[in-house]
Amino acid sequence: MVFRRLALPLLLASLAGSAQAIPLLNFGVGPSGFGTAFLPDNDDQSTGRLSLPFEINFFGQTFNNFFVNNNGNITFNSALGSFTPQPFPVSAQPMIAPFWADVDTRGTGDVWILSPNDDTLAITWASVGYFSQATDKTNSFQLVLRNRADTGAGNFDVDFRYERLEWTTGDASDGEFGLGGTPAQAGYDAGDGTNFLVLPGSRTAAVLDLQNQSNVSPSTPGLWTFAIRDGVLPGSSPSNPLLPIATDSGWQFDFNVSLGQMYFIDPDIAIGYDYFLESGPLFASVLLPELGDNAYEVWLWNGTEWVFADNVLAGEEYTLSEGVDRFRVLGIEESVALDPLNPTAFVTGLTFDGSGAVQVLQNPIVLSLPVPEPETYAMFLAGLGLIVAARRRVPS
Repeated sequence: MVFRRLALPLLLASLAGSAQAIPLLNFGVGPSGFGTAFLPDNDDQSTGRLSLPFEINFFGQTFNNFFVNNNGNITFNSALGSFTPQPFPVSAQPMIAPFWADVDTRGTGDVWILSPNDDTLAITWASVGYFSQATDKTNSFQLVLRNRADTGAGNFDVDFRYERLEWTTGDASDGEFGLGGTPAQAGYDAGDGTNFLVLPGSRTAAVLDLQNQSNVSPSTPGLWTFAIRDGVLPGSSPSNPLLPIATDSGWQFDFNVSLGQMYFIDPDIAIGYDYFLESGPLFASVLLPELGDNAYEVWLWNGTEWVFADNVLAGEEYTLSEGVDRFRVLGIEESVALDPLNPTAFVTGLTFDGSGAVQVLQNPIVLSLPVPEPETYAMFLAGLGLIVAARRRVPS
């Protein structure tokens, strides 16, 4: 079970369509555990303008209101009835979309809302079918917005939670039996043509894999978390790094890059890391964080084995020859005793020798040691600061 079942509010469907922003009214949890359905069974409908429980800075645009659209998304400028997802960016339509597709609740499923406190908003699409009134496959997914004004005015977190994904496409989007055609898209879009994020598999059959993947931990399949800070895209600063897909061996990053622009990625900590470029422009340089003695080793691949290249100091941008598709960093001290919940513990800066989409793997090199006696185990871990590769930090 991925969803959080919290005390939920009721928003009466009869209020939808009002020109004024409607506050979220807390009438109780309802029989579902997600609140009370606030949209009638429908195809392509939306609520009226609703009041956000807190103000957000969505990439330089401040919003206090929003619309919930039946087709798996919320928007901020106006309601949206489009059922076939357009590739992001979409002009003048700021949107957060856990699963933008042709949802049809006339056959099965409901859409629910919750705002249990002033710092939380959640929308749940529970057991929803697809157009036209299909019930043979259903999807259950959730969007959660969390106020993070404690880190800066307008800052917030976005969670996508996928419990069950069985269909990708409605019949009117050229689908057949819920598949094929133009599949669903997941992500967010500021509507400015610049700031957007598309989750892996969007607009392909692989979008169903979102329920089996995570950028938090392999142990939390279906959970995706994003930190929106200071109105800028993740990756633009060490305090707001990109978060990857968690894999069995490490972390996979998918993002767009520009020539010479540095991007910050946020891994867990081990004694070193291997960085692999799966696709896109080559690695041009690396900037490593201040940690311990601030001294690292960079190793390069000669085609058959790793070869020591240079000693590198923290804070000094190191050029990776004429561009490489992989490199290794060693020298992270065992005695540092890093906090695994610290989101900026080892944030790496990368530049690339070109522009375009890239896919980067960052695999931790972990220290293998014998398990100590039980009574000394907790002290042992605290002293060495060992972190299991499968663990993942939640951004602050």
